[in-house]
Amino acid sequence: MADSWNSDTGEAVFRTRDVVKNLKIKVRVERVTSTASLSQHLQQQVLSQQDGGAIELETLNSQGQTGDNVEELVVGWQEKLFSQYEMELYQNESACQTPLDRQYHAEVKALNRTKGRGNSRIFTYTDHDTNCQPINQSYSADLVNTNKSSPTLLAERMANLRQRRQERRTMDFSFSRLKVINWEPTEEFVKSSHMVNNAMQTMHIMGDLGPAGRLGQKENECLLVTIKTDGSGTVVIKPDFNKDKEPYRIVTDGEKRDVWRLTVENVSAGMKPEEKEKEQNMYRDLYSRHKDYLSSLVGQDFEMPPVGVLRYLMNGEIVSAQGFEYDNLYIHFFMELPTNWSSLPFHTLSGVTHTCRTKTLHEEDVAFFSFPFSFEAFYMCEKESEELIPQWPVLYFKVLSLDSWQRYRTEGYGYLLFPAAPGQHAVTCHTWRPLQTGTASALRRFFIGGSPELEDLSYVRVPGTFKGERLSRFGFCTETTGSVTFNLHCLQQSRAFVDANMMKKRRQQVFHQLGGFSQQGAVSSILEAFQRARKRMQEARETLPRDLISSTSQLLI
Repeated sequence: MADSWNSDTGEAVFRTRDVVKNLKIKVRVERVTSTASLSQHLQQQVLSQQDGGAIELETLNSQGQTGDNVEELVVGWQEKLFSQYEMELYQNESACQTPLDRQYHAEVKALNRTKGRGNSRIFTYTDHDTNCQPINQSYSADLVNTNKSSPTLLAERMANLRQRRQERRTMDFSFSRLKVINWEPTEEFVKSSHMVNNAMQTMHIMGDLGPAGRLGQKENECLLVTIKTDGSGTVVIKPDFNKDKEPYRIVTDGEKRDVWRLTVENVSAGMKPEEKEKEQNMYRDLYSRHKDYLSSLVGQDFEMPPVGVLRYLMNGEIVSAQGFEYDNLYIHFFMELPTNWSSLPFHTLSGVTHTCRTKTLHEEDVAFFSFPFSFEAFYMCEKESEELIPQWPVLYFKVLSLDSWQRYRTEGYGYLLFPAAPGQHAVTCHTWRPLQTGTASALRRFFIGGSPELEDLSYVRVPGTFKGERLSRFGFCTETTGSVTFNLHCLQQSRAFVDANMMKKRRQQVFHQLGGFSQQGAVSSILEAFQRARKRMQEARETLPRDLISSTSQLLI
């Protein structure tokens, strides 16, 4: 017998572009039998049929399937239907205290003057009722469902969203005691704070499933259907419409434990074909106008750099710094443009991050900056060069620490070479700082701050003023410190990239070599090493005697 009932009592979520006031739901409740009478009937049949034949189950109805045992009603969205208990309550004007109670009193008087209410067992609680707060949905347990589970904390908190409106309390917004950030949240605080707080309008369709002649008692009220909706067109129905499924079963409490059959059906009026076509044309015209508006903002001409110019745009982020000696770190950085590179006059090529405290992560002190920056540069080749590979811009940075006396210390120097290939890059740069030997320098750094610094920050790599062939750092004492992590998003734009004919030609200029740097960036270091090795071979060959060169050539032949 349990197979003839629908046990799927979960909620269903629908999306609609129509207004929710057009929603119409047909609810039908029908008394099937009493389980106590059914058990007695089965015992009598077992005793009477000793031959072990099949037992025929008959539907027991002392009063038939009509009258007070069946009720079918079409309910609209937020349509107020009074129960017998509310009819008796709102008849007394002295019990009405709020404006809503007085409005219900007038409606009840109007119903009494006319033929009366059209419902007997089915009634509703609208969103304006004080009774339309989270109801203990015991009907889901009464429905035939073997998977009985207790609601989670999130489900309980989401169900209590509408209850807060009925329990308004005055808050003391004292800014002197207001705690904006909770640095050490407890587990209970996290559970109570991380909840979705969408305003929902709620409506409950109830049923008075008491015995005939005893209607109007609160203990016999049973929740049949819950409807929720928000302003974005989401409608939640619990339980779902029956459609082609079997009806739901409700078992009441008490001695008789009556069994009721529940059927929920969507009877909302459908849209006429001409109205549907009119609405589609309206949306199509709206989308077309919005598309034209966006096109007018963007324009028809795509911005392109001049001919022979490579535009390089980098949107970067200083993610974190770790491994440094002191806390309260900040980073000062600037960009150096090599030959043939330039930038717009109003663009800033330097910056300073905020001061960040470190936190322990995997036994390492890490300062998370998440500091964004953006650089834009242009490359234009003035003369052809076949042997030298173009230099890319360099980002120099210096990590400093600040103590409580506003004294700063140099924690490390580093540099970042701009990636030659476009795309996303995650780069970790290791740093070092000058080291002054002796105990006095360490005590000075600890007590009064200050440390040896570089006059020219480009000395970290190759100084821009260096014109010689060899750069010697012999005798310069340094100490390895921490590392800084960057996230880089690089873009390259040029007319050569979109010119198919030019891309097929042989790249003889440096700029055309840059046009293929998406593939050339991976082998640029190999070409540069090859050029240096060839130059050293030529120098070594010039120093060898001529007779040795000729004998070596004969041996190779």
